[in-house]
Amino acid sequence: MAESPINHPPRVGVGVLIQREGRVLLLRRFGAHGAGTWSTPGGHLEYGETPEQCAIREVEEESGIRIHQVTFRGITNDVFEERGLHYITIWMQGEVESGEAFIAAPDEATEIGWFAWDALPQPLFLPLVHLLAGQVYPPGITEL
Repeated sequence: MAESPINHPPRVGVGVLIQREGRVLLLRRFGAHGAGTWSTPGGHLEYGETPEQCAIREVEEESGIRIHQVTFRGITNDVFEERGLHYITIWMQGEVESGEAFIAAPDEATEIGWFAWDALPQPLFLPLVHLLAGQVYPPGITEL
């Protein structure tokens, strides 16, 4: 008998904030939990990988952009009750080194774009909702 997701320990995800000219890069998720919602590039932290390495890898795999100057921004605690999933999301921020954004992983995203912070598309992916609501560790991170 297969174990239900609710019995699995929390997984670690990495979300990556990339900004250009006051806009943030977002993708519409496809094929995974949160399908149809908008989020930053990101994904699962792999065995032996640092959050910085994960951020660089995931951004390039999903958007074709190479980033550098990757820094830690905070952590959100994200429970997807309807799916029985629990994630700890490590939020990183990176600067564009090279490349133009495109859907590099069509099995993971259907749309991509740069959005003004005051005009974000809806609906947003739960970890991003938590980050924007200030439900982040360490407490007090408010400026994105």
